Amino acid sequence: MSFRPPRSLSDRPSTALNPLEYELASERADALGRQGRKVEAALAKLAASSENDHRIADRESLLEEASEAVWALFIQREVCGLRNTRDVIARYGIPGEVLARIGAIRR
Repeated sequence: MSFRPPRSLSDRPSTALNPLEYELASERADALGRQGRKVEAALAKLAASSENDHRIADRESLLEEASEAVWALFIQREVCGLRNTRDVIARYGIPGEVLARIGAIRR
């Protein structure tokens, strides 16, 4: 035996988001914004260290922090259905040395 909803409910097209879908979309957008702010902060620290200080160990840790933040942003964008990363790279001005480290895990 299978269950079939009444015709009065199944024939009606639904164009509006139900409350759960709305809440999930809102949370995804909020998480995307938070991750974007983390990327901005990490890239700002990296840029400030490049201009003021040239200690290799500090720069390595800042590069690692920035690459992890950018990687998390790319993943969050994919969760939201946004697959193109070129616009993100251009918008945030992500340097090549950060992009080269994305996805690499340091032990």
